[in-house]
Amino acid sequence: METVVEIEHLKKSFGTNEVLKDISLKIEQGQNMVVFGKSGSGKSVLIKCLVGLLEPDEGKVVILGKDIIELKNEELNVLRKKIGFLFQSAALYDSMTVRENLEFPLRDLRKKPQEEIDELVLETLKSVGLEDAIDKMPSELSGGMRKRVGLARTLILKPKIILYDEPTTGLDPITSKEISHLILDIQKKYNASSIIITHDVECARITANKMVVLKGGICIAEGTFKELSESPEESVNSFFK
Repeated sequence: METVVEIEHLKKSFGTNEVLKDISLKIEQGQNMVVFGKSGSGKSVLIKCLVGLLEPDEGKVVILGKDIIELKNEELNVLRKKIGFLFQSAALYDSMTVRENLEFPLRDLRKKPQEEIDELVLETLKSVGLEDAIDKMPSELSGGMRKRVGLARTLILKPKIILYDEPTTGLDPITSKEISHLILDIQKKYNASSIIITHDVECARITANKMVVLKGGICIAEGTFKELSESPEESVNSFFK
């Protein structure tokens, strides 16, 4: 399979605080990789390095065949359009309806007929099971619905890679499970490659094709959920208890 993300010996410090000490990993086309770890283990810094919001001190980050450290701003912006990002908060525009929130990423495609844009918005909302919420305001939605709309807005540009930042944080267990299964549905429908940053064991169990566990800025284990949860190493299996 094609490798879509390749990280080699990534390091990032802030002053004397070494957040990422030496991270290497690969993600294949259509694969869900869960990056698992407790707060402060470097998960969010890793995501920011992946999309060029932070520049690593050392190492290599290759996304869709492009070394992002070598890209100019314009080239980086083009690449970012192929990467979807679901924030913890869903980051919806509260003054816009669900329809308008989904239309917003399409602002560069305004030459498209409105009818075509309407069809795209409805099709994407259907993929997350929220077509009936098209004219609602974000304030009228539950936390789980807001996450679904945030995911729909991410999907509308048909990204090659989706980054999920703690997708189940703040949700009740039933809604968390629904969002986790939705991540699987999206993987199958769009053949998207995903990086899922989480400390939610159940989300990891449902979504992961492959997992890495971060601790103290290094990757202490890599494998399937089953392999890691049954690891004889206490430093690894303790995360799953």
